[in-house]
Amino acid sequence: MYRITIDRDACDGVFACLVRDDRFVEDGDGLAAIETDDQTAIEATFDDDRRDDAEQAAAACPLDAIHVESVEEDAGAADTPAATDHEEVQP
Repeated sequence: MYRITIDRDACDGVFACLVRDDRFVEDGDGLAAIETDDQTAIEATFDDDRRDDAEQAAAACPLDAIHVESVEEDAGAADTPAATDHEEVQP
């Protein structure tokens, strides 16, 4: 499992991440966000084989606004609420 986090204070809307990983989108504020299940978030946890895509998006960000880190599976993860701009999502 891994978590993608976007630092909204560092993001400047360069969007180099969008061409590296299609989960990244432009949100209503003109900054990068992560799209999961038709919602956007600034932090999301994934358990899939796309970590390399996320790391390429993070490496492409000239402002180092994207962070990818390993996380351990949480037993309560299934109870995670729906995403907002400030909540974590687990697809």
